[in-house]
Amino acid sequence: DYSGQNIRDYLSAIDDVAREPWCDRDRLGCVGASYGGYSVFFLAGHHQKRFKAFIAHCGMFNLESMYGATEELWFPNNDLGGPYWSDDTTAQRSYANSPHKFVKNWDTPILIFSGQGDFRIPYTESLQAFTAARLMGVPSRLVSFEDEAHQIFKPQNSLVWNREFFGWLDKYLKHTETDSAKSPDSSKR
Repeated sequence: DYSGQNIRDYLSAIDDVAREPWCDRDRLGCVGASYGGYSVFFLAGHHQKRFKAFIAHCGMFNLESMYGATEELWFPNNDLGGPYWSDDTTAQRSYANSPHKFVKNWDTPILIFSGQGDFRIPYTESLQAFTAARLMGVPSRLVSFEDEAHQIFKPQNSLVWNREFFGWLDKYLKHTETDSAKSPDSSKR
């Protein structure tokens, strides 16, 4: 039920957090890796302006193409209900709610990471998402590591990953001095 209760839980949780007095509703970001990357891609098409920035690391974007390219069919067969041609109700619901089908709703900056040696969720998923974001005019950046897989292990690559990750959050979510000057009561931030 990838697009079901868990997505409702994410949105319910962020709505609850947004009501807290210490939360700046204008600076909410959404970050996820692997299944979380899928969640980011799905939420990008359904968040209704809740988030100001997204970061997806090695996420599933087009469930049909992912099914045909992954080296590990256990997850899509178990989690998605089987192949996209299956008449199984779970499979039909899963593929009907693939994140790529909701790109027309994308409107929020997105940073996408991939490892070119990722055979679990092939890096082409990240390429498709990046291309879609660019075609939609959404501010986006793709950082692809040619010598990494599903995770980033090499120290130099980790430095690059962290610089890109925190740089993206700083660019789209960080409180600036200009913001303080605009706010009548900046002490609540």
